[in-house]
Amino acid sequence: MKKLPIGIQTFKKIRDKQENYLYVDKTDIALQLIENNSYIFLSRPRRFGKSLFMDTLHNIFEGNKELFEDLAIYDKWDWETQYPVIKISFGNVGSVEELMGSLTKALDDNQKRLDIVCEKDYDYAICFSDLISKSYEKYTQKVVILIDEYDKPILDNM
Repeated sequence: MKKLPIGIQTFKKIRDKQENYLYVDKTDIALQLIENNSYIFLSRPRRFGKSLFMDTLHNIFEGNKELFEDLAIYDKWDWETQYPVIKISFGNVGSVEELMGSLTKALDDNQKRLDIVCEKDYDYAICFSDLISKSYEKYTQKVVILIDEYDKPILDNM
């Protein structure tokens, strides 16, 4: 019997055959969303699988084909085409100071992963804009932006 992946938000960990976790395949839904939309806003209750779905999308766009074997999207997606992904999560944010630290870390992490350097460090808007434009230039592909837990800082500070 497979284990339930309670609290696990990493698609790669759930798909690891040695871990033996149950995964309900939602990649057909992911494919429909990708093919039929340019911008998507997902609003579901907390603890409803949004972070795992975001990580699934991240792995699709980065072309991690091996993770999708035996899933609905496997033979329908062009795994040769990889997209630069900018991923920002505000899940560990409480105060305004934590928000700024989290944003700084997210921008740093994305710069390192994408091998891009922002022109002006920590003018957040300029750095974010640089990440998008330089990712497009470097990888010659549309840039995917995934923002998770966008509402947490707002709810924590109202």
